[in-house]
Amino acid sequence: MAIENSLIVYAALALLTALVVSFLMTPVVKSFAYKVGAVDVPKDTRRMHKVPIPRLGGLAIFIGFMVSILIFINIRGNSQMQSILMGAVIIVVLGVVDDIMALPAMLKFVVQIGAALIPALNGVVIQAFSNPNIFSQNPYWALGSLSIPVTVLWIVGITNSVNLIDGLDGLANGVSAISAATMLVIALLASEAQVAIIMAALVGACVGFMPYNLNPAKMFMGDTGATFLGFILATISIQGLFKFYAVISFAVPFLILGLPIFDTSFAFIRRIAHGQNPMHPDRGHIHHRLIDMGLNQKQAVATLYVISAILGLSAVVLTTGGEQKAMLFFAALCIVAVVAARVVFPKEVRSEIQEELDELNGHTKEEKRDS
Repeated sequence: MAIENSLIVYAALALLTALVVSFLMTPVVKSFAYKVGAVDVPKDTRRMHKVPIPRLGGLAIFIGFMVSILIFINIRGNSQMQSILMGAVIIVVLGVVDDIMALPAMLKFVVQIGAALIPALNGVVIQAFSNPNIFSQNPYWALGSLSIPVTVLWIVGITNSVNLIDGLDGLANGVSAISAATMLVIALLASEAQVAIIMAALVGACVGFMPYNLNPAKMFMGDTGATFLGFILATISIQGLFKFYAVISFAVPFLILGLPIFDTSFAFIRRIAHGQNPMHPDRGHIHHRLIDMGLNQKQAVATLYVISAILGLSAVVLTTGGEQKAMLFFAALCIVAVVAARVVFPKEVRSEIQEELDELNGHTKEEKRDS
């Protein structure tokens, strides 16, 4: 697949523009967050920070993204792009209000469905995806009348999945940037100019906010940023993955967005198994478990970055080299990641886990003696 040089230049300029605008807007948004009281005060054990930190950083990401899009994409007459941006504006407004004053979960869910319906009713739909049954003669499933419900489910699901992994400094922002970068590479290889520029703008907006969001974070992106990133990733994945890679469309988006999808699915199953409301927050997400294993925030975030990058690279190989190469590539990267993890933090993690086990064994012995 040859990549057009002009497309690379436009994508690079879109990325740089979004990066600069997002970076410059963050201090402005930070000041605004303090004025309107959009500050995250640690109230429970789920929160990793110890001091109040302003939210609304997603507003800077959104502004950087929109400035770049309006400069490099002609949205006049482009009804699908207009519908995506309109839905994104609704999601951002909802996020801003929620970051200032906590809104009921059901209200947010209903508004998210309404925002998802806007692009879904304007042609941004999942019409078909590959058949997971390898023994079937039909290479893919046509959804027909189910296309709009499935599309809305996908958009709302990914929107909330990205929001749910936003539990450590820089985690959701970085994972979203990696996912967007993966889609950018695939779009460049497929010469899909619009998807490439949109993803370049999203990567730039995320990277521009990153210096303020990495541990120790000076600002959070809040629901404004997390839901916005999830919404854009979900809608553009329909445009650039489900449509242009019909035969492997079932696997590619799920690989790129694998981390938030797995974490959300596992959270729902875990909560239902414990008889809880699936929307009830808890401290059982992947990032919480890594922290409980003994990793610090930076190590946990780096680990999840690596996992997301492995999934993203596997998706790129799948679109260019086929299923067998992608599986071999995925397996090789997993082995490298495991070996690297043992090299980077073998002692401290093992020692802390051993201390926890020793403490647990000590309590067990004392209980036996008391009985």
